Amino acid sequence: MEMSVEFVAHAPAFATVAETAADVAAREALLDRAMGPKRKTKSSEKLRRGRRPSEGLAFVARNASGGVAGTVRLWDVTLGEGGPAALLLGPLAVDPSSKNAGIGSALMRHAIAEAARLGHTVILLVGDEPYYGRFGFSAARTGALAMPGPYERHRLLALELVEGVLDGAKGTLKASGRKLKARASTLAA
Repeated sequence: MEMSVEFVAHAPAFATVAETAADVAAREALLDRAMGPKRKTKSSEKLRRGRRPSEGLAFVARNASGGVAGTVRLWDVTLGEGGPAALLLGPLAVDPSSKNAGIGSALMRHAIAEAARLGHTVILLVGDEPYYGRFGFSAARTGALAMPGPYERHRLLALELVEGVLDGAKGTLKASGRKLKARASTLAA
């Protein structure tokens, strides 16, 4: 008699898809659980407030039952006054109950690939280099750039999608994305 063992450990199934208006409430609840109440006071939030994510660059990870298990968005910014266009990534968040399932990595890889496919040249974020370094982000090219408001300089990271795009880039990041319409602000924020 053959005995089968079914203790196969694997990550729960999830799919990375474009965010929809129906995801907003679940995304906001996930961000509250994952990042806490101070998430809206961060310097990155100043660049997102009143804006829509960059066209085609807002994603969620859906779990097997269709729920939102993770989220990432990219935002249009300029590098300094009249500087080149760039993207600001964030927030990246995974539901605490789904940590270590590869969802954050899948969202990052998808966001980077889509940004490159859409012709963007550089992505910046504020985060931990030990985590984001595996995707190619580093602080090596951000020394002449700054965030509006308080932030830890060593955590301002960049990934050039086109080599050399940060040559000579300097100044404070400025929001440049599409503005929210008054009635849509609760839906798209």
